[in-house]
Amino acid sequence: MLGSNPNIVAILQARMSSSRLPGKVLLDLAGRPVLAWGVERARRSRFVDRVIVATTTEAADDPIVAFCQARGYPWWRGHPYDVLDRFYQAARHFQADIIVRLTADCPLIDPELIDATVEALLQQGADFAANRLPPPWRRTYPIGLDVEVCTFNALERAWREATAPHQREHVMPYLYEVEGRFHTVILNAEADYGQVRWTVDTPQDLEVVRKLVALLGERDDFNWREALAVWQAHPELAALNAQIPHHTYTDVDERFGGGDIPELGASA
Repeated sequence: MLGSNPNIVAILQARMSSSRLPGKVLLDLAGRPVLAWGVERARRSRFVDRVIVATTTEAADDPIVAFCQARGYPWWRGHPYDVLDRFYQAARHFQADIIVRLTADCPLIDPELIDATVEALLQQGADFAANRLPPPWRRTYPIGLDVEVCTFNALERAWREATAPHQREHVMPYLYEVEGRFHTVILNAEADYGQVRWTVDTPQDLEVVRKLVALLGERDDFNWREALAVWQAHPELAALNAQIPHHTYTDVDERFGGGDIPELGASA
């Protein structure tokens, strides 16, 4: 049972070794690294008590830790591919009652959507809430505004029981891929904007987001509806990354064969 004042921790996963755009989380976006945009925008949430950057123990991710130390961002280092274990260990360390999963390639994340998703979980007494699910499920919010929220108890159960590589790498599939396993809530926009792509996963994506932010005056306090209005007024932006395929929830890093998963369900 959650108390009347649960500790709500946003965990933003970040690593340097992206296959399609290496080092993307520290690339420049209007004078600041992409990662800084995600952290600072998430910090504007009314519900989130703390934003943690969760990176890996690999030496390649030392620059992320150095950046967090320089900026005073709390951070955690964990397994490179078993991201579920990385989240669980971070959540346990920071004594989270509710976990908000964010990714560093979503610099335009909207604190209002974070709050709406957290509120849905609390009001409905759910185990898991999200404003999107990955393909093959339908989504209505733009790609790049992705929020997933779960209770610590649900995350711990997934950590103990999930064994498939995609369940470990994508953190929360175990919570939603089997209907009825958990109490889940999905939020939808009033119209279908699911093909709008604001994530930063390729060079084309980065170009799009840079141009969109420039059209917004390089502010970092806009909400997603303001960004959408600018996007709709400039259809040339969508053409720049319209052909980029979006990952499905069963895609896994080819380096993650599953054999190097930590002892599942073991205390660490």
